[in-house]
Amino acid sequence: MVAMKGQKMDIQSVGVIGAGQMGNGIAHVFALAGYDVVINDISEENLTKAITLIGKNLDRQVQREKITAAERDGAMDRISTTSTLTDLGQTDLVIEAATEREAVKVAIFKELVPHLKPTTILTSNTSSISITRLASGTDRPEKFMGFHFMNPVPIMQLVELIRGIATDEPTYNALVKVVEKIGKIAASAEDFPAFIVNRILMPMINEAVYTLYEGVGNVSSIDSAMKLGTNHPMGPLELADFIGLDTCLAIMNVLHDGLADTKYRPCPLLTKYVEAGWLGRKTGRGFYDYRGETPVPTR
Repeated sequence: MVAMKGQKMDIQSVGVIGAGQMGNGIAHVFALAGYDVVINDISEENLTKAITLIGKNLDRQVQREKITAAERDGAMDRISTTSTLTDLGQTDLVIEAATEREAVKVAIFKELVPHLKPTTILTSNTSSISITRLASGTDRPEKFMGFHFMNPVPIMQLVELIRGIATDEPTYNALVKVVEKIGKIAASAEDFPAFIVNRILMPMINEAVYTLYEGVGNVSSIDSAMKLGTNHPMGPLELADFIGLDTCLAIMNVLHDGLADTKYRPCPLLTKYVEAGWLGRKTGRGFYDYRGETPVPTR
């Protein structure tokens, strides 16, 4: 479905699929920028948690004098929630921020598409999956894009805009304007595995895990070396724990499968940690153990 020639893409309402860490951050910045936002999640508990967290994060911005109390209240008033996916059908822009599994994303789009307005732009916050492939399963590949936010969304300035092979110019231009309106900066990426940020970041993290695996350094020395030696705000292993080791492994597998180059082979130690369920901060253990007062290296 192509918008009629000359039809203006006026985006006022936004549907966000997924109330997790990324989804609630995306909802936060869009509501603060004046958009009406509907958050969808299969879990009512997740939706309740998301609203609570958005409120806390907005309160923190008020305390730091980044926004006013009136701006906070206005943003909260513009956010609604639903556990029914099809309720997002009448929004102008949909941002899918569900789990980083292609089968899940495909199923979501399949259920949602019949209920969309002809003009609705579909996007995915995927960090690595082919936009062209996701778009091809919908009725509007020309109105489909990758819309990749960085975590934590309210703080990080970058948004990667990824065009699929069929994405048209009006859709791209509309999203460039959206990125400007929410106060962020767009970087355009071609639709190749992991795009720009993760194409560079994940092999670095994977190499840090190899450095640990081969005994070149321990967790503390590797992270200290990169923080003090290259001025990184976080060491690569600490950052991997923050991102989630399962997500890091998934992206390395996308790179390895999509580019067929052995330099992207996931480190066996990364796989082992994921198999153990030590996924980083979210599970209490990863390259660091977070169950005490301060994080302690696990190797």
